[in-house]
Amino acid sequence: MPDEQILALLTEIRDLQKQHLEKYSIALQNQQKAIEVQKNSVGRARTLLIVVGAIVIALYLLPAFWFNSSWGLRCLLRR
Repeated sequence: MPDEQILALLTEIRDLQKQHLEKYSIALQNQQKAIEVQKNSVGRARTLLIVVGAIVIALYLLPAFWFNSSWGLRCLLRR
C-alpha cells in the first residue's frame, strides 16, 4: 500500500474515533438525564402511594370509628 493510502486510512480512523467519543459523551449525558427523570418519578410515585394509602386507611377507619361512636351514643341514650 502506498503511504498516501495508509495516511488517509489512519486519518479516517482518527476521525471516526473522535466522532465515537463525541457521541459517547452525548449518550452519557442522556443517561444522566434519564437517571434524574427516574429519581423524580420514584419520588412522585412514593408521594402518590402515601396519599392513596392514607385515603384507603381513612376510608377503612372512618366507618369503624363511626359505628363505634354511634354504638356508644346508643348506649348512653338508653340509660
